[in-house]
Parts: sequence; structure tokens; C-alpha cells
Amino acid sequence: MSPAIVNIAYLVAASLFIFGLKGLTHPRTAVRGNMLGALGMLLAIVVTLLDKSIVGYGVIFAGIVIGGGIGAVLAVRIQMTAMPQLVAIYNGFGGAASVLVAGAALFEIMVAGDASPIPLDAQFSIATFASGLIGAVTFSGSLVAFGKLQGLTNEGSVRYPGDQIVKIALAIVLVIFGVLMVQYAGSSAPYWLMVLVALVIGVLVVIPIGGADMPVVVALLNSFSGLAAAATGFILYNTVLIVAGTLVGASGLILTMIMCKAMNRSLLNVIFGTFTVVDDGPSADEVYAGKVKSTSPEEVAMLLSGAKRVVVVPGYGMAVAQAQHAVRELFDILEEHDITMEFGVHPVAGRMPGHMNVLLAEADIPYDRLKDMDEINPSFKQIDCTIVIGANDVVNPVARTDPDSPIAGMPILDVDYSKTVVVIKRSLSPGFAGIPNPLFAADNTLMLFGDGKKMVEEMVKCVKEELG
Repeated sequence: MSPAIVNIAYLVAASLFIFGLKGLTHPRTAVRGNMLGALGMLLAIVVTLLDKSIVGYGVIFAGIVIGGGIGAVLAVRIQMTAMPQLVAIYNGFGGAASVLVAGAALFEIMVAGDASPIPLDAQFSIATFASGLIGAVTFSGSLVAFGKLQGLTNEGSVRYPGDQIVKIALAIVLVIFGVLMVQYAGSSAPYWLMVLVALVIGVLVVIPIGGADMPVVVALLNSFSGLAAAATGFILYNTVLIVAGTLVGASGLILTMIMCKAMNRSLLNVIFGTFTVVDDGPSADEVYAGKVKSTSPEEVAMLLSGAKRVVVVPGYGMAVAQAQHAVRELFDILEEHDITMEFGVHPVAGRMPGHMNVLLAEADIPYDRLKDMDEINPSFKQIDCTIVIGANDVVNPVARTDPDSPIAGMPILDVDYSKTVVVIKRSLSPGFAGIPNPLFAADNTLMLFGDGKKMVEEMVKCVKEELG
């Protein structure tokens, strides 16, 4: 193809990526933004294959059919509750693709020798090193994140003596292999050895990170997959790959920082630190003994029938119980009787950024009823009843009151200011921070113990009877 046509097509694709990201900033334009981004990627892939094709079109068509088929099956079959795992594994696939493409480009240049159109210089070696390093860390780290989210491995923090020293030692080894790649540019051995070390580092970096920090990890790995793609673009001299990778890397990093701010923690603290229980903190017996008040769906229905304004705070427990559709039914009933129902969503509720928003959107909850933390917090004193479903640390008031708490300073939803709080939970077990929650024993709190979906369904039946 003519270089001018290729460049124009790449410019159009890059523009579609940018407009796509812009569309994703608002629910009303999110679908259109997603389609624009997909169209841009399709255009970039087709033009690249037509311009650089060195394999038969039968192979290309087979790849499109197999890949498209897998994507279509996943899109139809994956439940919204499993979306964090899917995003994590997609990040890993992106990293693995960068590793393999960089390795293939290095092998191709070594075979072609002086006839290669890509010079085997320091720029190529550095780009190959960056692509292989970031891609390998992303791949193995994403597999660990997938295992934690899927429950295949320990969801908590897994540490061992001297783990930080081991990481530093492996990082030094990576630098050595990077120098060898530049000095011995005609050999692929330093590259693959570096990839093996990077795979180990990816595992060691993510294993110590607990489930509470998974939203940050998912966003960070997404950023890494984009940076790996951008580095691969420098290897292949592919403009659109550089642009797309940079957009993904930058947006992922911005989202990562937003998540860290929502937890009042630095990125380094998330990666190298962990939530730990302080030894001198109050025990669960001291916090809960004789103070917890149980309730029933019938009693909650009576409260809701006399309320004017209700707020639901969803947490990961709602996702596990798949209670979002039952919540939607409760929403419809209350709205029919002029009882306003809103949703207070914490930025890090769930296992990935926007997890609760996605679940509620699946249940067709009007998006204008979803309020972020800063928007809903000033209203809690006027709320008649707040229903917390499966959330814990993000509504724990010790974040405001106890400077020695592991979650001290973390912005929370101020549900304890509501006139009445109903907490739906299976038990009084702590959240990922591992500390008791005084909210459960507060004077204005009622505990509804049981499965989130079942309890909401019972509440729906009772509310129908109360309101007629």
C-alpha cells in the first residue's frame, strides 16, 4: 500500500481512539465511544495486514475467525460478576503478545542479517528490552491477579522473609540482561533470559497485594499492557501501535492514581505495603459485645414504607450474591410509591474500577441515581434509611475517628450519619483491612444476616405487602 494511504488510515484510527476515550467519560455516550474505539482498532489491523502481510491471507482469516469467535463467546457467556477476572486476563494477553512480537522481531532481524529493513541498533535493543520486560511482568502479574479474583489462590497478602530484597536482586539482574542485549545485539539469549526473570518479578510483585487493592492492581496492569504495546510499536516502527499503547498506558495510570487517592494511599504503598491489623486495636468482642441488633426483612420493610429517601451502598458482597436484579426490583417498588432511592458508590467498591457501576447498569438502574462518594456524602444526614449490601471497609467510621487504624484517612461513605442503617451481611466477619467495624454496633444500625440476594428478595415481598 502507498505510505500516504497507510499514514492517513493510521491518523483516522488514532482519532477514533481519542474520540472513543472521550465517549467513555459519560454513560450516555459510552456505547458509542466503545464502538468508535473498536472501529479504530479494526481499521488499524486491516491496514497493517494489507501493508505488511508476509503470510497467506488464509492464515490471517483463520486468526480473525478464531480470535473473533473466542471474543464473541466471552462477551455472551461471561457474567458481570466475573468481569474483573476477564479484564485481568485480557491485560495478561496484551503483555504476552508484546513479549512474543518483540521476540519474533528480534529473531527475524537475526535471520535476515543485513537485509533486514529494521536496523539492529541500540534503539531497537532498548525498545525490545522494554517491550519484553513490561509485557512479561504484565502477563505473569495478571495471571496472579486473575487467580486471586477467581478464588484459585489466596486472596490475601502472601509474603515471605526478605521478599523486598529478592525483588531488588532480580531487578539488578534485569538491568544486567538489558546491558547484555545492547552489547550482544545479535543474540536472542539475553532477551529470553530477561523475560524469564521478568515473569518471576511479575508474580512476586502481585502475590503480596491483597484483594482490597485489586482495583488498583487491575488499573495498573492495564496501564502496563499499553506501555508494552507502545514499546512494541517502536520496534516495528508502527505509528498507530505507539499511539494506541500510549493512550492505554496514560489512561490506565491516571485511573490508578484516582484509585489510590480514593484509598488515601500512595501507589508505592499499594505495591510494597499491605493492610495489617494493629496489635493494640480493639477486638471484635470489645466492639460488638451486647451492642449488635439483628433485624428481619419484615422490620426493614416497615422502615422503608415510612421513608422518603433511601440510599443503597453496594459492595463486593452484592456481586458475589448477584443481588443486583433483586435490588432493581426493590428500586421499582419504592419509586412507584414516591420513595426516592439512590445508590452511593465508593470508587474502590468491588474488584475493579467501576465494578459496582457495571453491575447496577446490568440491572438497568438509571445511571443518574448512581452517586459517587463526594456527591452523596453531604446528603447522608437527610437520608431516612441506608441499606449497605456486602460493603465493609468503605463504610467503616474508624477511618475518620482512629488515627492508628490501618485505614486511617481513607475516604469513606458516611453512612453512619443516616437516620437508620441496615447492613446486609452473612456475618460480622471483617473486611480486607482485618479490623472490626463499629458501624455494625452503632445505635442506629440494624444487622440483617444472610445471603444478599435472598434477603433483598424477602424485603421486596414484605415491602409489597406493606405498600399494597
